[in-house]
Amino acid sequence: MSRKRLNGPFVLPAHDIVHRSGEMREHRLEVAAPSQWGEGLVSVAAGEPIAIDVRLESVHEGILVTAEIDTRYTGVCGRCLIDIAEPLEVEFQELFGYPGGEANDFELQDDHVDLETPVRDSIVLSLPFQPVCQPDCPGLDPNTGERLTSEAVPEAPVDPRWAALKALTPDHDGEAVRPAADDTEKS
Repeated sequence: MSRKRLNGPFVLPAHDIVHRSGEMREHRLEVAAPSQWGEGLVSVAAGEPIAIDVRLESVHEGILVTAEIDTRYTGVCGRCLIDIAEPLEVEFQELFGYPGGEANDFELQDDHVDLETPVRDSIVLSLPFQPVCQPDCPGLDPNTGERLTSEAVPEAPVDPRWAALKALTPDHDGEAVRPAADDTEKS
């Protein structure tokens, strides 16, 4: 991996536990999102507070990072397009390997761990693909474009090709309406 900056709000020192298997340190970070994270209907806005509880554990292969993240995403409902804002809780665990060790996704750099990439990736992958304002959101009226209420959900128009089948559906008395018998039928 290429070397990155070793300062910033997501960088934590690990020099006191490097190569000391079994040692552990805990940190609490309060960080503002440096940019918008997410590209769909919802995202974590730039400047949105992100609370991160982090545990660094020294293991034989490197520093094992376990984190719990609390933040909030904003955007629009995928059905009715009203604004929504919901809390987001994410957990992740990543190994920051020692330099020169086996290939890892993340590497310890000058006895520091940079959490920005795993935090961002965990948040973005946890954002809902089709967010809704409520589980039973009825969406928009296809004819008027107005937001529907649960009582105002229109009945879908019947395709004229299927209209003949409507005569076979039960009427209000619970009995099926049957077409009239053909007069050419012989007794």
